[in-house]
Amino acid sequence: MSAKSNYLEEEILDHILGKTARNWTPPADLYVALSTANPTDDASGLVEPSGNGYARQAVSFNAAGADGATENTAQLTFGPCTTTSWGTITHFAIFDAATNGNMLYYGQLTASKTIDVSDSLVVAAGDLDIAET
Repeated sequence: MSAKSNYLEEEILDHILGKTARNWTPPADLYVALSTANPTDDASGLVEPSGNGYARQAVSFNAAGADGATENTAQLTFGPCTTTSWGTITHFAIFDAATNGNMLYYGQLTASKTIDVSDSLVVAAGDLDIAET
């Protein structure tokens, strides 16, 4: 399950309703971030691992189907974790930048995963689902 961030909701509304104050262009690249806490709609709850082999991963999605959902086109691999545990990963978020940027979507993982030294987190192609809610 996924949810739109406040940022994305506002951008879509203004774009669809023809407001010129926001001239939103879809991002050229998207990145998946991991989090040990629920990011929430305003991204204030995001707790991303830092260093130790962690980096956001670039992601591409299939075109949305008639069900209003899509999924990642290729496997994503985070890690391996190097010197210190990343903690227990519980959520993900999709951003428009490899660092910082705007959070677009977020959601909870089906199963939490503790990432210790030498561990990686792998998301198979088709397993990161984004749906309009």
